[in-house]
Order: sequence, then structure tokens, then C-alpha cells
Amino acid sequence: MSSLVLKVEELTVRYFTRRGVVYAVENVSFSASQRDFVALVGESGSGKSTLGYALLKLVPPPGRILGKRVVIDGVDILKLEGEELRRARGSLISMVFQDPFATLDPVRRVGDQIAEVMVEHGVALEEARKRVAELLEAVNLPAHIASSYPHQLSGGQRQRVSIAAAIALNPKVLVADEPTTALDVIVQRQIMDLLDDIRRRTNMVVLLITHDIALASERASKIAVMYAGRIVEYGSKSDIIEKPLHPYTRGLLSSVPDIERAEWPRPIPGLPPDLRSPQRGCAFKPRCPHAMEVCDKLPPLLDVGGGHFVSCWLYSS
Repeated sequence: MSSLVLKVEELTVRYFTRRGVVYAVENVSFSASQRDFVALVGESGSGKSTLGYALLKLVPPPGRILGKRVVIDGVDILKLEGEELRRARGSLISMVFQDPFATLDPVRRVGDQIAEVMVEHGVALEEARKRVAELLEAVNLPAHIASSYPHQLSGGQRQRVSIAAAIALNPKVLVADEPTTALDVIVQRQIMDLLDDIRRRTNMVVLLITHDIALASERASKIAVMYAGRIVEYGSKSDIIEKPLHPYTRGLLSSVPDIERAEWPRPIPGLPPDLRSPQRGCAFKPRCPHAMEVCDKLPPLLDVGGGHFVSCWLYSS
């Protein structure tokens, strides 16, 4: 049985803006074990990217992490400060960002940038430079790429360089925030193949943040569905894709085109809620075909068995 690597407990993130408080992530809890490929799925504005940043304690102002715990390999990331936090980023948890061009220094060779990640964590410069070639090989890039500048590389190559830098210190958890958004379909598949291969070889937990539930269903071993800052359903891929329970999850799946399905995709009616208003009940109630009076109360995340959790009053009994 795989050992527990990541445990998130009651994580809450809010943005305190001039226009009011944005309740971006509310009371989120989930866990992941070695080699898990977890997809965090939801519409734009659901809070999934904020959750990803919070795992690294990287939420920018005016955002604030209000609680409670993000434990990786026994270490609570949210309790770390200064040098301890800097060292945890990279060695315990790392991130692949949506736009690799924005995260790479345009005036420095990519090999030097990868090496710098290791040097800042105490690796000797000579050893770091040797390791760069190994890392480039691990992401299917030739060694000579190390002497290139970011603008000389394709989008797919830049993303591979970003992945190489992210895995340089063998982190326990790798967060990938929409890593294929700006790439063509063929390169998207190659990048996802690469992430999957890294997970299998290193026992790393990969947390994929995506709006694409079709991509999640193809790659993930577990899926967490987010809506209005909360996880409304979490379980194995087979549970979420084949036996979805939450009305939002069902709607999300029905809205995806499927050539094997005779019927047309059905969009979810209505609009997501304004996260500047605190939730007094189930946030999906105004769009839900099964809405009941009890939905005015916030449903807990219920364990329905086999590692399958759902936040819906339909399953309270």
C-alpha cells in the first residue's frame, strides 16, 4: 500500500480587496499517496489555481492563507517561514506554471537557470551542472539545449525545461497549473506523458490543475471537483467518471463532447456564484436540478465509502 505523502486539512484562502473579501478557497481537505496523479478540476474562478499556490504558501497579496494545514512528508508547509520555507519549495513541493516563458529569465541560458535551483539548495555548482544534463534527458531534451535562451525554444521545449527545474530536487509533490494551455494538441499529449512518466519513476505525487475534465479522466488516478472554492466531490477516477454523485460533477461530464455518446453536450444552466459573498448553503443550489430546502445549509463532505467523498445533501442518509 502506498504511503501518505500529502494531507491538506481545512485549507482556507481569502483575498481582502478594496471591493470586498473574495472567498477563494473554503475549508478544503484532501490527501494523496505516493504515485497518485490527482486532477483538480473546475470552472474558471472555482479556486483551483489559488489552492495550488496555497500548497506552496505562494498566495500573493491581498490574499491570505487563514488555515489550517498542508502537511507533506510530515512537514506542515504553512508553519514554515524564511529559509525553511524556501528550502521546502523545491525539495518537498514544486510547481510547473501555466506560462513557462513568464517563469524563465529571458537573458539567461536555461541550463544555468536549472542549475541555480540546485545551487540555492546547497548543491555544489559543478555537481549541479552535471545534473542538468541528466534532468534534460529525463524530460526528453538533448543536452545542448542547456546553452539555449528561452526565446530560442518552442513552447513545448520551454515547458519541458520548466519541468526539469521543478523536479531538480526530487520533490515529493509536483503541482502542475494548466501546464498544456498554450500548447498544440500533440505537444499537450507529450507533456502529459512526461508528467505521468516522472510520477511512475519517482513515486512523486502529481497534482494537475485543469478545467478540462476530459483530460483529467484520461490521466488522473484521483479527481477532485471544485466549485465556488470548495471540493464538492473527490474520489478515484472510476468513481468520478463512471459513478459521479454530485449534480455539478454530473453536469460537468454532460457538458463535454463525446463521440461515443449519441446526445449533444448539455451546458450547465446559470452562472457560477460571486465569491465576494460568503456561502450560506450549497453554492450550486441555484443551478441544481435537485435543489431542496435543506440546501440552504452548507453540506459537509460525506464519506460514501471506498475513498469516495461528496458534499451534497442527497447522500446525507
